Amino acid sequence: MKQLTEGTDFYYDAHGNMVLTATYHEDRGYCCGHGCRHCPYDYDNVPEPRRTLLLKGSKNESKENSSQLFDR
Repeated sequence: MKQLTEGTDFYYDAHGNMVLTATYHEDRGYCCGHGCRHCPYDYDNVPEPRRTLLLKGSKNESKENSSQLFDR
């Protein structure tokens, strides 16, 4: 198993949880089905209805992040 690098493969969120990055997921090569925060595979292996909820949430988050860029 590959040694994970903080800042590249993962980071810790405000609650102290380890969060895997999109880079880590891309290197792995597939969606694991757990609904990871930075899944670059559109949650392909996450069962419904959770997949749809995650996709809606990630689109809303993207809109919020892009609007914050213009609020400055």
